[in-house]
Amino acid sequence: MTTQDPGARPGEALIRALPKVVLHDHLDGGLRPQTVLELADAAGHPLPATDAESLAGWFRDAADSGSLVRYLETFEHTIAVMQTADNLARVAREAVLDLAADGVVYAEQRWAPEQHLSGGLSLAETVEAVQAGIDDGIAAAAADGHIIRVGQLVTAMRHQDRWQEIAELAVTYRDLGVVGFDIAGPEAGFPPSRHLSIWRFLAEHDVPVTIHAGEADGLDSIGQAVHLGHADRLGHGARIIDDIAFVANGDPAESGLSGDGRGGAADLGRLAHWVRDHQIPLELCPVSNLQTGAAESIAKHPITRLKELDFAVTLNTDNRLMSRTSMTHEMKLLVDEAGWTLDDLVDVTVTAAWGAFMHHDERRDLVEQVLLPKIQKVEGALV
Repeated sequence: MTTQDPGARPGEALIRALPKVVLHDHLDGGLRPQTVLELADAAGHPLPATDAESLAGWFRDAADSGSLVRYLETFEHTIAVMQTADNLARVAREAVLDLAADGVVYAEQRWAPEQHLSGGLSLAETVEAVQAGIDDGIAAAAADGHIIRVGQLVTAMRHQDRWQEIAELAVTYRDLGVVGFDIAGPEAGFPPSRHLSIWRFLAEHDVPVTIHAGEADGLDSIGQAVHLGHADRLGHGARIIDDIAFVANGDPAESGLSGDGRGGAADLGRLAHWVRDHQIPLELCPVSNLQTGAAESIAKHPITRLKELDFAVTLNTDNRLMSRTSMTHEMKLLVDEAGWTLDDLVDVTVTAAWGAFMHHDERRDLVEQVLLPKIQKVEGALV
């Protein structure tokens, strides 16, 4: 929490200066448009545009369909150019630099190694290539005065049924750059119960877990992620709002994503209570959720109401290329359209730090030694 002027509405310059923590950012969703052009040209892969600005616009427009399935189709082009060790390393390095330039001090990059084997790489070689790029990016950022820490989240694609292989990969590289495990891809029809044994396997090897849930599917998806997958965090989790009934100004209770429920009482269902009681971090991604139809506007996105109700809310970018977004952009939209203050931005940042997949003492150092001094400097500019 801030100690000075908690109701302040910071401008873009101050938002950009804030230290940031991002837990939900896809490596294959954050490429630079120019990099896609160059790598596609070298690989002979056709693209829907021939210059960086037009390509950036195409990705945004194609992802802006209101459908998660259509949104995911845009990844065909980014994944196509990430099939060699050099290309993976370059993309990872640039991702680190771009995040650091946006003020991010801690990030977790999630990606699916199984999608990067068509060039002849093994699963292990893909992880090592990405780690080499991350290491280079961290060193280059430090040389520019930006200190950032980055970990890999290896992801299994829900519909490809290679969950056990990727879980074993996470265990193998647990102390070599990989910080956790995720499942992603089409949510409906591919629940955590599909491969129950992997959750016990990961727990036995002390691998943290985040699960995409509550984005394109509802409460059952979240319930399985929490109770069967024993998820330490929920990837998105926005639809937990469907388990909360609101009574506004004496009107009958209403629930769901169509309204923000502000100004009224909230009646939490059992699952919503469980998620809040256990303070399971929600990796919410407002701009992306608008694109996939999980929310209708920034003002009505459930992130604000969930934060007011003391859920463990974190703010994230999801896919910076497809959404043409950044942490600064996400924060500014919440300030401009949802009435967020500096205090709100600090709260979600600190919550994200405490939810990071690293040891407790490292989280404490991140909060006390990195975030708070930088936040106090920004607060000072408001006095």
